Amino acid sequence: MLRDKAAQLVGLAVFLAFWEGSLRLFDVPQFILPTPIEIIERIVKDAVTGLIFIHVEVTLLETLFGFLLAAMLGIGLGCAVGLLPRFERIVYPYILALQTIPKVAVAPLMIIWVGYGIQSKILTAGLIAFFPILVNVVVGLKTVEPRMLLLMRALRAGHLQTFIKVRLPSMLPYLFAGLETAIIFAVIGAIVGEFIGASQGLGSLIIQRQAAIDVPGVFSVLFYLSAIGIVLDAALRAIARRYAFWSHRASAVEQSN
Repeated sequence: MLRDKAAQLVGLAVFLAFWEGSLRLFDVPQFILPTPIEIIERIVKDAVTGLIFIHVEVTLLETLFGFLLAAMLGIGLGCAVGLLPRFERIVYPYILALQTIPKVAVAPLMIIWVGYGIQSKILTAGLIAFFPILVNVVVGLKTVEPRMLLLMRALRAGHLQTFIKVRLPSMLPYLFAGLETAIIFAVIGAIVGEFIGASQGLGSLIIQRQAAIDVPGVFSVLFYLSAIGIVLDAALRAIARRYAFWSHRASAVEQSN
């Protein structure tokens, strides 16, 4: 692991050195592509002034609330689709049809319906993050070992007991895989909503700096966006290792073989 980390750092250093040297060699203007040193200086400047953290807080709140909304709807509808065949036949085709609609095209409607406040960004983030959770919940419920269900039936277990003892453990690895995808989609949804109309948030800041041709400033915002995504994904992975540890053990065994 240490060798892998060292190789990653060396690779990053070589890439940044090549980037810096190429731009200086060909005298590329800053408004086209800034050097890594200029971007790092702007990242540090944004952190020192502290103004960017106001936008980080807004985008983070939109992302988290949108993600929670998507998780509640995705888990609820996913359980209904996975456990109730009639509900699946009636509702699932409409959910698939909704998923085919480009979410960027829906974002302006959110603003019309609920205004320019944080609510429209939460709805956009939730809508984009909803489907990966739903699909993974359905797949997790449908991949239960049939012999386990027969065993629970032989033991005269009720539906709730079967769900808690068999279906839920089978679903959790798929659920966390969907949640890890959804949290990144929620960040994208929040930024899309801010692009359409917002006065605060990292998406709004990107638009402001793009209008001012502040390319290092745009790269700085992208850095903070990446940091948000990495931190949220790492938090979900830690939770998954705690509550779906058996899936990680199985993956480790498969890789070792």
